[in-house]
Amino acid sequence: MTPVEITPELLQSLSRLARLSLSPEEARRLEGELRSIVSFFEQLQELDTQGLPEMARPIDLTNRLRPDQVRPSLSQQEALSVAIEEEEGQFKVPRVIE
Repeated sequence: MTPVEITPELLQSLSRLARLSLSPEEARRLEGELRSIVSFFEQLQELDTQGLPEMARPIDLTNRLRPDQVRPSLSQQEALSVAIEEEEGQFKVPRVIE
């Protein structure tokens, strides 16, 4: 893998894509931080991972979900009472996708 060179031009391009407006001091600081991050990943690339099992996470996780409980809720009429516009028993909202 070719090492990534963090240049002012690359930083300017990234900040434009991220829609960030950086002061010259922020740009210098971010350039140094990005160099450090890329350097760390380059070190990781050098590790021999042959024979190691693949992992999705470094630790086992257990979902801590509570059981569903049936509880009283609003009737359809009560829920729709706050609707600005309603159609066929449902909230009607402006179209956002053409």
